[in-house]
Amino acid sequence: MNDSSGRRPTIDWDRVTRDEVVQAIEEYDRLGPDGFFSRHGFAPTTTYELVWEERAYPPKAVLGTAYEFATGRRLASADFEGGKAGAVKVLGRLGFTVQQIQR
Repeated sequence: MNDSSGRRPTIDWDRVTRDEVVQAIEEYDRLGPDGFFSRHGFAPTTTYELVWEERAYPPKAVLGTAYEFATGRRLASADFEGGKAGAVKVLGRLGFTVQQIQR
């Protein structure tokens, strides 16, 4: 969601901890993919996957939901990048494994 100037909002990823990411993963498991995407406004991943306890998750959707849990502010998919410079980098800094999907 862009602000009135058309810019993306400023996102303080430092407010997100491993705990919120794990909480978002648990929410994904509880709701299932369709319910999770419907509730939190994201879509399935196409390039990267977050690997946690031998299962794969959509990194951008999980991180965006973790941000919502940490701040109370909901992000839209267009508000931040999902690739190497975005969600992958943030999740890696928090100690999570994110890998390119093998086709």
